[in-house]
Amino acid sequence: MGRWSRRLAPLFVEFAGIDAGRHILDVGCGTGNLAICLARRPAIGRVTGIDLSSAYVAYAKRNCLDSGITFQVGDACELPFSDASFDHALSMLVLQFIPQADRAVRQMRRVTRRGGIVAAATWDTSGGLLAHRMIFDTAALIDPGGNAARAQAYGRPLSRPDELAHLWQAAGLVDVVQGMRTIRMDFASFADFWAPVEGDEGPVAAYVRTLDAETVAHLRSAVERAYLGGDVDGPRSYTATAWVVKGKAT
Repeated sequence: MGRWSRRLAPLFVEFAGIDAGRHILDVGCGTGNLAICLARRPAIGRVTGIDLSSAYVAYAKRNCLDSGITFQVGDACELPFSDASFDHALSMLVLQFIPQADRAVRQMRRVTRRGGIVAAATWDTSGGLLAHRMIFDTAALIDPGGNAARAQAYGRPLSRPDELAHLWQAAGLVDVVQGMRTIRMDFASFADFWAPVEGDEGPVAAYVRTLDAETVAHLRSAVERAYLGGDVDGPRSYTATAWVVKGKAT
């Protein structure tokens, strides 16, 4: 997902309106794309990224040479920072995977100064990720467990209209605004499209790891036909939409 978060990050930061700040927090920083995008803005001083995954944090540290960015391991639901430590706090593409997302948002509000922006982006998994729908819709037709996997993927929390806005309001944030931002997912070939499916990360890969080799081969063949669409192999581009929300800490 890293190459797509690089595309989404500038659109998300623009929506959040984060142009300046002495210290910004990136919650669930992953491989660091949002933190890097923020640090490129000249009026932003420091950025701290925090993630539960030590592997992601290690990757971010190795690949980010900006002295104004620091990364550390930590829990979004128990942020290890004092109250009002940051001018703004952002989270991109992670809240859907936090079982107590409401607690994480309250923590983001706690560590943000009064009047600072708290913002987040989550994929519209119920309809906005065309590439994923191609795989899960196909799986639901050929695998008895595919329909359950599809329902779980499409029904993730915070993936439907107004869910983020309601969460922000419940956390005590004010001047809440929700919107959408759409990017393109570009693939050079079907092999490029399929490669992450047989990897280790994400809901699609997690589902495919439960299948036997024969079913994987059947699924791959069926999805390839959908990708090709009766044409020769080559580049394809699919839309991916994220919900975005922002509010002010009080």
